[in-house]
Amino acid sequence: MKKLLLSLENLDDCFPSEFTPEQIAKGKTLFYKQLSLELHKYYSGKMQTLPKAGIWGFNWFNVWYTPGVSSVSTSIREDIATSFDLSNRGNLVAVVSDSTRVLGDGDCGASGGLGVMEGKALLMKYLADVDAVPLCINNRDKDGKPDPEKLIDFVKMVSPSFGAINLEDISHPNCYRVLDELRENCEIPVWHDDAQGTACVILAGIINSLRLAEKRLSDCKIVLLGSGASNTCVSRFLILSGANPKNITLFNSKGGLHKNRTDIQQDKRLYQQWELCQSTNPLCINDIPTAMKDADILIALSTPGPDVVKPDWIQVMNKKPIVFVCANPIPEIYPYSAKEAGAFIVATGRGDFPNQVNNSLGFPGILKGTLLTRASKITDGMAIAAAKALAYFVPQSSLNPDYILPLMTEEAVFAEVAEAVAQQAIKEGVQKINFEPGEVKDITLSQISNTRSLIEKLEIQEPPIEMLQNVLERVIDIVNYARIQ
Repeated sequence: MKKLLLSLENLDDCFPSEFTPEQIAKGKTLFYKQLSLELHKYYSGKMQTLPKAGIWGFNWFNVWYTPGVSSVSTSIREDIATSFDLSNRGNLVAVVSDSTRVLGDGDCGASGGLGVMEGKALLMKYLADVDAVPLCINNRDKDGKPDPEKLIDFVKMVSPSFGAINLEDISHPNCYRVLDELRENCEIPVWHDDAQGTACVILAGIINSLRLAEKRLSDCKIVLLGSGASNTCVSRFLILSGANPKNITLFNSKGGLHKNRTDIQQDKRLYQQWELCQSTNPLCINDIPTAMKDADILIALSTPGPDVVKPDWIQVMNKKPIVFVCANPIPEIYPYSAKEAGAFIVATGRGDFPNQVNNSLGFPGILKGTLLTRASKITDGMAIAAAKALAYFVPQSSLNPDYILPLMTEEAVFAEVAEAVAQQAIKEGVQKINFEPGEVKDITLSQISNTRSLIEKLEIQEPPIEMLQNVLERVIDIVNYARIQ
């Protein structure tokens, strides 16, 4: 067996040659999960707090703390806007969750989302030099049910300490109420990454997929599997970008969304789905195979697979079918199976397959552009501008069916997104600080470079390569055992 590199770039090659693509895919999923658990124990998480100001002698404590710091308090009292200049507030995001819908794992208890929220903080810092704090909230009522009003109240109370709020992993349908209330009535921008972030990156992927397939969005027949926060927002962004709602069909666990779905109409919490029921699926299609016939695009954000999306569905799609299967941690169908069924382009939420459609391409730059301009909100227009910046970062000459979006290693893309968001905020008049075209991009690139240099200077201890190798060997044994049964 080949020795695993610390970069993990040769992981696929380290599996036995007799493993099928499905066994390798299962093995990688197990490997990432088990290694993640061991490394989180090894490092005790993945984030820490460090000062940005120095201590050059005893009297500097008097400058940074009492008595000197009282002048900061009185300045903010007299003008609250100075809190963004005299503290880290202007570059600080709260990543807030009640942990009721953590990735594909569901309700994990109030603290269960900490690993994910720390992960968001790590990505924000590394990819766009945005500081973030994970905040997992116990908003359960006396019966143990999550109360959206408690979450709303908490965010409003904590918002004076932050420049923006990133909502994460909040169960459907509470997430709609929480976002809509806070978006309109919080004094700082509130962003729901599971909805708006996912929709932004998916829209970018669809734009480039259509460039390759030589199709127009307005002509496409679109099927969306799953009608939770993500696909509800995806539908809205697609329509705002030119898709014909009459060509769109959404499905939830009870069938197609359409004007006859009185169960949705009667549940006031599902007001966003009811709006879509009235504008999409005019033929009231209730079964997926019928909807999939001659469809150009499938966007699945539903249940982890790999057998949720059937090859038969893809086989009846239109020429050059575009298949986005984005459930985590396992897509609704593995990419190789979708390609065998005739898919032209396949995208997933995972970085170990081609075409990762992941929020991490969007939210760091979006939040950076928002914070730098001190925008009062993140509008749909700003999110769509980010999607277009993501898409057109990839030149036409570089596009191919296995490369429809930039990679997370292409750091310039986060500056491009920040620039697009900032200019759209200025265009819509929701900003407090103006920038000339190109300024936000230059600032962001410089700050990303400084952050990477700082991380290198920390000289973070590398994990023992033996740990990685041992995890891999255990995983291979597990897959092997399942193979011979």
